[in-house]
Amino acid sequence: MTKTKSGRIVTAAAVAATWAGASLAADFSACQVTDTGGIDDNSFNQTAWKGVEDAVSELGVTGRYLESTAETDYEANINSLLGECDIIITVGFLLGDATKKAAEANPDQMFSIVDFAYDPTIPNVLGQVYATDEAAFLAGYLAAGMTQTGTLGTFGGINIPPVTIFMDGFYRGAMYYNAQNGTEVTVLGWNPDTGEGLFTNNFDSLDDGRAFAQNLYDEGADIVLPVAGPVGLGSAALADELGIDALKIVGVDADLYLTDPEKKHVYLTSITKRMDATVREVIALAQAGDFEGGVLVGTLENGGVDLAPFHDMEDLVPAELKEQVEAIRAGIIDGSIAVDG
Repeated sequence: MTKTKSGRIVTAAAVAATWAGASLAADFSACQVTDTGGIDDNSFNQTAWKGVEDAVSELGVTGRYLESTAETDYEANINSLLGECDIIITVGFLLGDATKKAAEANPDQMFSIVDFAYDPTIPNVLGQVYATDEAAFLAGYLAAGMTQTGTLGTFGGINIPPVTIFMDGFYRGAMYYNAQNGTEVTVLGWNPDTGEGLFTNNFDSLDDGRAFAQNLYDEGADIVLPVAGPVGLGSAALADELGIDALKIVGVDADLYLTDPEKKHVYLTSITKRMDATVREVIALAQAGDFEGGVLVGTLENGGVDLAPFHDMEDLVPAELKEQVEAIRAGIIDGSIAVDG
């Protein structure tokens, strides 16, 4: 694996010895364009990139990424990969317009976009979207059962659907806990009925993550869900200082216990989107000649979204609450429990 000025190149040759049985097809290339969170964001850019790396190891393709440091980079980065990559994978809602423009101008180029889809669909773009409200509903129920203050908090990076869908599910899961248990847990920072809540308006300021979590903590929240990519690492730093008896964090996108190892002990769980799995699947379809534009949806049922393990907090979660969460999971999958209010 080699880091270049424009990104990282991963070649099949670098892993061929380990994956001797892999079908090498190094002439097939998969390229990723990140949003401004960067490739090492401990969140969705990094998780999507893992899907490319898995395709390199398992399918024998080559992989490359370009990082966007500003929104003005999106179109330029995509255009620079045209004709060089068999499939271009863009990451995030904010790349929606630039991806659409490039796809329509280059109908023979395969594209896939993570966390976004088009209506109507575009023939050469496969959108990867996730029913994260399903997993977030479980997290909200869990957090409502774990809070000692009766108050939960959440905030987002930008008020866009891939962010607020987490907050919707978290809020409604907590309200479902109230309905089932006769409690009055409150959720600060978001109301899905009004669409009003707390947003940092960025995905990169750790200082904002600390400040927003501090404000929610000051208002009584002892469990906070930041839905803001790397911004949430600032919230984790605050929880580390206060101690988990005072403040716990629910992570998003990746299992932050694994991707934020220095603060791993503050995470009750994480609401995971298996972008690595869907990205790898899209690359496999494209490599096999089975690529079609449309929408690929990750759900609890197909493993595209989930709750991460409780890790260090395993013994803190009561067995009865764990059983309830698993029963709700089954209810969401079979359709008997609605997560959309």
